[in-house]
Formats: sequence, C-alpha cells, structure tokens
Amino acid sequence: MTIFSRIIAGEIPCYKIAEDENYFAFLDIHPLTKGHTLVIPKIEEDYIFNLDDETLSGITLFVRKVAKALEKSVSCVRVGVAVIGLEVPHAHIHLIPINQEADMNFKNPKLKLSADEMNKIAATIRANLQ
Repeated sequence: MTIFSRIIAGEIPCYKIAEDENYFAFLDIHPLTKGHTLVIPKIEEDYIFNLDDETLSGITLFVRKVAKALEKSVSCVRVGVAVIGLEVPHAHIHLIPINQEADMNFKNPKLKLSADEMNKIAATIRANLQ
C-alpha cells in the first residue's frame, strides 16, 4: 500500500481539498507555493499513462475542478500542472499556483507553513469548489 493509499484510507492525516468515489486531492506538505495540491486516483497505479482511459479522462476533469478553486483561493496568474511521478509509486498530478515559470521548479526551496496556515488554505480552497 502506497503512502497515498494510506492517506485516502485515513491512516495518515492530510489537508484534504476534495474527494469523490474515484479521486482525492490534498495539499502537498512540502509545497513549492501556497496552495500546492496533489490529485490522485484512488486506484494504485504507479504510472499515470498506465491508467485506463476512463480513469485518465476522469482525473483530468477532477483536476480542472480543483484548479479552478485554487485560482479563486490563492493569488496567482494561473495554476501550473506537473506530472513527475518518481517520488511516490502512485500516479499523481501536482497543481501549483504560479506567478512565473520559475515557480514550477522542483529544485526551489519548499515552503515551511504552519499547520494552522495549511488548514486555512485548505478551507479556503474547499469553500471555492463548485
């Protein structure tokens, strides 16, 4: 079981943004920018392009819903999307509020936000979900 599956199961706490029967979104605990969110399918698949067509198209629609809420919640020009998938063997999409391309550089120092601030960010994003 991956760490992401354990988060879905509630075994590991997270700052949950959204969930439906197939997908789950939560704040990255080592964010590049405020609001950096991970979106995952509930099925364990290591590589995003091994997802079946229905799951891949479904996650894209779920990601758009979360990204639109992020745009309303965090000051940014747009929400960048990255799929790297090497750090955890569970397909995932990074949604990163950005103001410039350099904000998407994964070599940038990660923000250190308090639990209170993470909770406030998550609550604001949840409030803007449609």
